[in-house]
Amino acid sequence: MVFMLTAEEAQRKIADNCCRRRLAMGLTQADLSARSGVSLPSLRRFEQKSAISLEGFLKLQAILGSLNDVLTASDQDETVFSSIDEILGRADRPKRKRGRRK
Repeated sequence: MVFMLTAEEAQRKIADNCCRRRLAMGLTQADLSARSGVSLPSLRRFEQKSAISLEGFLKLQAILGSLNDVLTASDQDETVFSSIDEILGRADRPKRKRGRRK
């Protein structure tokens, strides 16, 4: 699956989604900040400029009820191919159990 979003566009969309979720829950920025432990300036910077630490983002998701969704999205069990050449190249390779030595 290939998406045509830049990293900046994806960050903006994630920040917008979090802001909409906060508003749907009836929380002010100050309320969400107090509940999550993320400082108010960090939360404002996230909603305005899409910039936040991973720890802060995960704290916000826990309060917004989306932490499990984030964890599920990052847990990829099956291999995703972007071309037929990748599929053909992987079909006969054994699955590695260890990394390469340097």
